[in-house]
Amino acid sequence: MPYIPPEVVEKAREMDLLTYLKNYEPQELVHFGGNTYCTREHDSLKISNGKWCWFSRGIGGYSALDYLIKVKEMPFTEAVETIMGNVAVSPPTYTPAPKEEKPKVLLLPKASRCATHAVEYLHRRGIDCDLINFCISTGRLYESYPYHNVVFVGMDRDGKARYANLRGIGSDFIGDATGSDKHYSFGIPAAEKSDRLHLFESAVDLLSYGTLLKLYGKDWRSDHLLSLAGVYRPKKNISESTLPAALVRYLEEHPHIRKVVLRLDNDLTGKLAAETIKALLPKKYAVDVSVRLSPQGKDYNDCLCMRLGLPITKRKERAKER
Repeated sequence: MPYIPPEVVEKAREMDLLTYLKNYEPQELVHFGGNTYCTREHDSLKISNGKWCWFSRGIGGYSALDYLIKVKEMPFTEAVETIMGNVAVSPPTYTPAPKEEKPKVLLLPKASRCATHAVEYLHRRGIDCDLINFCISTGRLYESYPYHNVVFVGMDRDGKARYANLRGIGSDFIGDATGSDKHYSFGIPAAEKSDRLHLFESAVDLLSYGTLLKLYGKDWRSDHLLSLAGVYRPKKNISESTLPAALVRYLEEHPHIRKVVLRLDNDLTGKLAAETIKALLPKKYAVDVSVRLSPQGKDYNDCLCMRLGLPITKRKERAKER
């Protein structure tokens, strides 16, 4: 094996992957969104803030040298020679590192001593007791004090609250708690490993679908369930649109998911959102995408209420619920 002086190795290791690709393999670099890039060959390999991670393989690193060895499977000596050879021919142009955003601090509303009003409200919407109790016991749902709003909490993979959506009981009030991170919306993971994710517009629709499964004698926790942090409104040109932040984050944290079922609202906005996600998603992730809009009514809560013979919530209220 050829001898490479330690100072040369150290010099090669100083080059980050983004700089290497921009200067020497620009055709391989794809802008994913914000400060994040991926490679054309591996769209689950994300590059951001000086680091890279290949989510589908569970490996990552900081330098271009790590990338050539771990991803391109180059021998160590060849990887060092590749980097330093490129540098000798054309010194790299470095892009200033983007300023890291300060992490958001979520300010959750004070919790009421009991969730009586919230539970009654969800019962009126047809939501099953088992789903409500599960959400309360896991911290995904509570009632605020003193305004007695329903609070739907989104968590990260460690169970830490990162997002909260407040829904007024008997009013049109809807809003997110200060510091909410829309990458972490309300969701319920599968009880066991599942390769299927169901996507909804709101937390109420998610819980309604789970209740329908229970009514049909099915396991409502057999698959992953995720709601969006607000209505997804793509741009007129689909190719210029970006995927919902919550969906992107969830797929990156659950790389084994291979099927995504879009259960958005059965209206013009929901259909356009489903069409856009279905067009964009397979280009970035190795998943099959299907659309299953509510078979009755505007959304899955309409469908549930019609199934149970309950009055459907007024459209005036629904317009702001997301």
